Amino acid sequence: MIAHVDTLRRRIALTIVAAMLASLVLYALFVQVAGVWAKPPVDQIGLLDQIAATTRIIQAAPPQLREQLSAAASNPALGVLWSEHRSSFELPANGTSIDLDKAPVLHQLLGEAEHKIEVFQPANWPAESSQARYVLLMQLNDGSWLSFTPPQRSWGMSAALRFAVVVALGLVAAWLVARFATRQLADPLQRFTSAVQRFGTDLNAPAIEIEGPREIRQAIIAYNTMQAKIQQFIAERTLMLASISHDLRAPLTRIRLRCEFIEDIDQQRKLIRDTDEMQSMINCALGFFRDESLREQATTFDLSELLQTVIDDYSDQGIAVAFSGPPHLVYLGRPVGIKRMTTNLLENAVKYARHPRIELINGKCSICIEVSDEGPGIPDSELENVFVPFFRLEPSRNRDSGGVGLGLSSARAMARQHGGELLLRNRIGGGLIAQVELPHASLNRAVAITPPRT
Repeated sequence: MIAHVDTLRRRIALTIVAAMLASLVLYALFVQVAGVWAKPPVDQIGLLDQIAATTRIIQAAPPQLREQLSAAASNPALGVLWSEHRSSFELPANGTSIDLDKAPVLHQLLGEAEHKIEVFQPANWPAESSQARYVLLMQLNDGSWLSFTPPQRSWGMSAALRFAVVVALGLVAAWLVARFATRQLADPLQRFTSAVQRFGTDLNAPAIEIEGPREIRQAIIAYNTMQAKIQQFIAERTLMLASISHDLRAPLTRIRLRCEFIEDIDQQRKLIRDTDEMQSMINCALGFFRDESLREQATTFDLSELLQTVIDDYSDQGIAVAFSGPPHLVYLGRPVGIKRMTTNLLENAVKYARHPRIELINGKCSICIEVSDEGPGIPDSELENVFVPFFRLEPSRNRDSGGVGLGLSSARAMARQHGGELLLRNRIGGGLIAQVELPHASLNRAVAITPPRT
């Protein structure tokens, strides 16, 4: 036996078929219910005006003309017969009598004259009788009778209204089926999208559960394979670079010791300085790769309080850093990483400029951390190059003035780990603005907190 393959094409086809069947079922139910619900009282049926007008005309005519008038009044929508005797119509013995006092509309149409009215339904005839039909029997004031026979029971509503009801039932059925079917398709796709977004902020995210129709399952399998390869590549690259940086420590240490035996003091000083700078670069590189390999777990913390602790650390060193923003802002992220990122940005502001400042902005779609200063800024052509690892604008390559060149790279890497971005732009009037955009509630559920009143 060949198993059915769950595909998008098959699901869409089944959705269309199910919607059509549901429409037919609802229509059939409506017709069946209409057999009771849409059979209004006689004083509310759609042919009352015609019945009343015909009754008044025939009742006013001489008896010898009534048969001809009833034949002339007949039409495809209503058959009219007149007879002096009730038995001429061959109707069942018992019908449903209508009290005109309880049917004010019918009483108003027929006037003040007294009329005896009986209504017959197909159920009043014997089972399987070929004569079974709907009949309204009315007695005139002279004792003769009029029989009104519609070809089918009036619904008590106009054709336009009946059509509107049928269309509405079809739309409702299609909407219900489509809603259920699209949710069956959209839910796996939404979970797939969320998992892809999560991998953008967490390279150690687990593989996605395989579910949904065949096309989505194939996309998930391909994505899981790609994710595993990326994780393996990053792990191998990080391990290789960390191993190289670590292995360089030993020869550098030997070079540093041999520098002590150089007799030329000036050359000795230069070589020691270069060796120390290389050692510093290696230490920074190891720290950078260590951060890449050992990722901090995300947790909920107060972002405003975290930034205040960074400012306090600089204040203890006698460096004033201004701050503006909400006093409290709860955020889901990696606090140690964000603190290191902010410190790296402030280090540049303190080292190369003056009047460093941090501004925290809680927007509708994102949270923004801006670190600004008043200094020389960066040439526009170099605003992206400074993010390249080990790139430095300082030509002297002096570690005391130019740094190693990993601070901005590490800061941008941390921003991107949170699904955000770090951009640089020159400040009007002089200086630099480092702007960190972090995603809002969609990924990190950042929520502003109103501080309690004191």
